Amino acid sequence: MAASAMGRRVKRLREAQSMNQRTLAAKAKVTQGLIHQLETGAIQDVRSQVVVKLAKALGVPVTELLK
Repeated sequence: MAASAMGRRVKRLREAQSMNQRTLAAKAKVTQGLIHQLETGAIQDVRSQVVVKLAKALGVPVTELLK
């Protein structure tokens, strides 16, 4: 399954900060599996609370992930 647009953005932002999936998961207080599934397209729809957590952990506005 192809990665979602949001999954691609999360991966790009994460890698730009030299962060691995485990580190992002810990900062966002979500599982590493969720990060992996999002980035690979295994899940397409993500709860708004998770999007907020990811944006905060990546240091970007929520709108950056939702473009």
